Amino acid sequence: MSDRLLIGHLAASRVGPIAGKRAVHSTTDGQTGAGPADASFKQLLDRADLKFSHHAEQRLKQRGIRFQPEQLDRIASAIDQAEAKGAKDSLVLYRDIAMIVSVPNRTVVTAMDGATMQDHVFTQIDSAVVVN
Repeated sequence: MSDRLLIGHLAASRVGPIAGKRAVHSTTDGQTGAGPADASFKQLLDRADLKFSHHAEQRLKQRGIRFQPEQLDRIASAIDQAEAKGAKDSLVLYRDIAMIVSVPNRTVVTAMDGATMQDHVFTQIDSAVVVN
């Protein structure tokens, strides 16, 4: 090979653009969008590192439990604390809601409200986190 590559010099071959075009996604109403709303939704999804199992989703729906984004952030930070302590399966208590969470998977396995919690014994957990 007679071609030399020197540090700081570009290769002889043509290189395409470094930054790609912004992705445009189709919305349900047929419009396309890549605006700030789409970016903030993606940021919310990226930040939402808390998942709910199908069973937990059913229990939440049956019991009329709904979370706001800031509440999910507080629960996720509680799971971060449990993970930092080496927890695997945690009981997370948030207001009058109890959730069993698989910490390594960051998944809420089941959830119940205060009325359902009465006289309930939680088994197979290694930690409990109380969220204010």
